[in-house]
Amino acid sequence: MKKFSKMFFDIEKEEQWLNEQLQKGYRCTNISGLGIYTFEKTDKRYVIRLDYQDYLPKKKLVEYKGIYEDFGWNYIKGPWLSGIRYWQKEDDDQNEIFSDRQSKDNHYKKLMNYSFWLVMLCLAYSYMFYKDSGLYHEGLWSMKGSLFWKAFLFETPFVLLKLSSTLLFVFLGINFYKTYRKYSMLKEK
Repeated sequence: MKKFSKMFFDIEKEEQWLNEQLQKGYRCTNISGLGIYTFEKTDKRYVIRLDYQDYLPKKKLVEYKGIYEDFGWNYIKGPWLSGIRYWQKEDDDQNEIFSDRQSKDNHYKKLMNYSFWLVMLCLAYSYMFYKDSGLYHEGLWSMKGSLFWKAFLFETPFVLLKLSSTLLFVFLGINFYKTYRKYSMLKEK
């Protein structure tokens, strides 16, 4: 048994990485909501495909699973709220699933909305921290010698904590931009 801990924001890259692991002679057995992928060694060659579906009621989910299982796909239980469904089967050269472009559009639109609101939240949070004060305490720069270094080292973790919202803002902004570009490209096709 082999476990990996990875986080993906792009379902195409996640699918590619999963298939690379399967090509190394592994079979995926579980995917947790925390990004922990569990594999076991196998002699057979498997392929995995990802499909994005919004929340499905129990009856629709049973129908949805039945269609794929009729064509030999095995459902791998993944993160509950992500909307991504993981399908795996032995490689038989008929490895495409019935996922349409609309489901990918919906996935990227959802990611774009999440990213946008998280960016706005980080922006508001950053504004609250930076509007009236500097990063370090004002009296720090007038201290001398070892007292300065002790105070400087004491305050540095708090400064990093203040900066984390700005770094998160930049990271989420880049994520929003990439998702927006993918969404726009899918819309153009």
